[in-house]
Amino acid sequence: MVCDEPAGRDGPVAGDGARPKDDAALRSPVKQRRDHARSATWTRRLAVTALVLAALNLRPVVTSLGPVLEEARAALGMSGTIAGLLTSVPAVCFALVGSAAPRLARRFGPDGVVFAGMAAVALGLAVRPFVGTTPVFLTLSGLALAGIAVANVLLPVVVKQRFPDKVGMMTGLYSMALNLGASTAAAVTVPLAGAFGGDWRAGLGAWAVLAAVAVPPWAALARDGRREAAHQAGHQAAHQAGHQAGHQAGQRTGREAAPGAERAARGDAPAEAGTAVRVARSPVAWALALFFGLQSSSAYVIIGWLPQIFRDAGLSAETAGLLFAVTSVLGVPLSFLLAAVAGRLRNQSGIAVLLGAFGLAGYAGVWAAPAAAPWLWAVLLGVANCAFPLVLTMIAMRGRDGATVIRLSAFAQSVGYLLSVPGPILVGALYQHTGGWHGPLALVVCLMTAQTAAGYFAGRDRQV
Repeated sequence: MVCDEPAGRDGPVAGDGARPKDDAALRSPVKQRRDHARSATWTRRLAVTALVLAALNLRPVVTSLGPVLEEARAALGMSGTIAGLLTSVPAVCFALVGSAAPRLARRFGPDGVVFAGMAAVALGLAVRPFVGTTPVFLTLSGLALAGIAVANVLLPVVVKQRFPDKVGMMTGLYSMALNLGASTAAAVTVPLAGAFGGDWRAGLGAWAVLAAVAVPPWAALARDGRREAAHQAGHQAAHQAGHQAGHQAGQRTGREAAPGAERAARGDAPAEAGTAVRVARSPVAWALALFFGLQSSSAYVIIGWLPQIFRDAGLSAETAGLLFAVTSVLGVPLSFLLAAVAGRLRNQSGIAVLLGAFGLAGYAGVWAAPAAAPWLWAVLLGVANCAFPLVLTMIAMRGRDGATVIRLSAFAQSVGYLLSVPGPILVGALYQHTGGWHGPLALVVCLMTAQTAAGYFAGRDRQV
C-alpha cells in the first residue's frame, strides 16, 4: 500500500500532464479547418466586392464623355473627325489589348492583371480631363481603355476560378453592375460638373474616384492568389518529387518539379494543362466570337443611333433620351436574372434565340412605325441587349478549365469587338446615303438574324 500510493499519485499527475498535450494535438486539425474555412469565406466576400467594383468601372470611361463632349472639344480644339473616331476607339482597343490578356495572366495571374487594369483606369480618368492637348487626352483615354480591355477578358476567368458552382449568378451580378455603372455615368456626369461650377473637367474626372476604390480589393485578391498558388505549388512539387522518386529512382525530380512549382506560383498551373487546346480551331469559339461581335454591333447601333431614329420620327429630344435610357436601365435587373438562369442550364441556345426574337420584333417595329409604340420598341430592344451577359456566361461555361476560359474569353472578345466596328459605321453611311432609316434598319435586321443563328450554335452544350 505504501508503495502503491506514490505510484497512484504519479499516475494521475502524469495523466493530467499528458491530456492537455493530447487535446491540443486533437484540436489542432479542427482549428486549422476552421481557420481555413474563415479564410475561404473572407476571400469569397473579397472576390465578390472586387468583381462588382471592377464591373462598375468598365463603361464610365466611355459613357461619361458623351454628355460633355461638346465642352471637351471646345477646350481641346478637337476636330469633328477625331470626335467621331472616339466612338470606335473603345471597340478597337478592347480587341487589340484584350488579346494580350492571356499572356499577361499566365505571367502575373488573372487577379494581378485586373489589379493593374483598375490602376490604369483610375490613372487615366484622373489625369485626362486636366491636359491641354487632344493627343495627350486620347493617350490617357487609351490607357484607361487598355485597363478595361484586360478586365473585360479576365473577369469571366475570375468567376470561373473562384465561383465554379455559381458562374451564372456571379456573371449576372457583375453584368448588372456594368450596366449600372454605364447608365449612371451617362446620367450623372453633367450634374457633377454643375456641382463644381459647371466645370466639365471636374465632372469627367470625378469618375476616377470610383476607379480608385476598386484598386485595393484587387490588390488584396492578387496577394491572396499568389499566397494560395505558392502553397499549392509546394504540395504539387512535393507530390511530383515523391512520384518521380518512386518510379525513376529520383532521376530529374528536382529539375522537373521546380519549373512546375514556379509556374504554379505565378498562377500558371492551369494554363499548362490546357496548352494543347487551340481555340482558334474550335467551332464553338468561332460561334461565341460571332455572337459576341454581332450583339456588340447591335448594342452600338442602339447607343449611337436609336435616339436619332426616334427624333427623326417626330419625337422630342427629351422623349428620345428617355426611350434610350429605358434600353439601358432594363439591363440592370435583367442582366442578373438572365445570367443566373443561363448558368443553371447546360444549353443556352433557347435563350439566345428568344433574345434574338425580341430584337427582331423591336427593330421591325422601329422600321414600320417608330412613333406608333416607341415605348414598346424600346423595351423589346432593351431585352435584346441582354445578350451581353448571356455571352459572358457562355464563355465561362464553354471552357473546360480556367486556362481555356482565359484563351476563349480573349479570342471571343478580341474577334468579336473587331467584328462589331463596321456595323454602326455602315448604318450611318446608309442613313446619310438614303436619307431615311428603312435601309439601315434592314441591315440591322439581317445582323440580328445572324446573331440569333450564332447564339444558337454558341449555346449548345459543347466545351472547348
